[in-house]
Order: sequence, then structure tokens, then C-alpha cells
Amino acid sequence: MEIRIFSAREYNAKLKCTIHSSGKLGFTDETARELGLSVESGIKFAMNDNDELLLINCRLDKDEDAFDVSKSGAYYYVNAKPLFDSLGYDYKNNVIMFDLSKFKHDTLEIYKLNQRSKPRKAEGNEK
Repeated sequence: MEIRIFSAREYNAKLKCTIHSSGKLGFTDETARELGLSVESGIKFAMNDNDELLLINCRLDKDEDAFDVSKSGAYYYVNAKPLFDSLGYDYKNNVIMFDLSKFKHDTLEIYKLNQRSKPRKAEGNEK
């Protein structure tokens, strides 16, 4: 009988990213480590048949279609403002977060971006 054991390490990571009010997509430290982000890597975005946003991690094969990964202090981000604007994300009025779920397609490392959002607090309103 064949059995497959699931490793807690494989399913324990909480991969997340958030569109900042500037339109930049910021990654949590844990997500940046898991994706192996560096200023030499790139990120591509795609949409599947169900209109779900996908992130393609380009660790080694970055090309002109990939968004450059940048670093500010200890944090990594991608400036995808024009893309998010064209997709109609209202990141100025809402905090838009994504939970990432990994799957394989051919040889690509792809993550489905599962969106969550909440209204952004107005400046000066700390309640």
C-alpha cells in the first residue's frame, strides 16, 4: 500500500503580500524568504480562465516581461502600480491583501493570489 506523508513544514508557511497605498506590492518577510526574493529576481503576473490573479516567481529566468523586485530596508516589493490600476484595484481606499497558495504548472513556480480587503483607515483617524 502506498501512502504519502504530508510535511508540516511544507504547509505551515503563511504566505502573504499587500498592495500599499502607493501601488507597490509588498511581501512579508516570511513570504520573501519562501519565494527566495532578491533584487536579481523578478515577478510575473497572469490571469487564469477563472479571472484569478496569479503570481509567477522568476528566481532565475527573469526576462523583460517580469516586474523587477526591489528592496527597501529589510522588505521586498514590486512596483506594479500600472498593472493594479488597469485591473481596477482600489488600493488607495482599501487595504488589499493576498494569501498565496502555491501550485506547479509545468516547470513554473506559480502562486494563486487569494484576495482579502478592508477599508483603509483615514489619516488622523486611529480608531
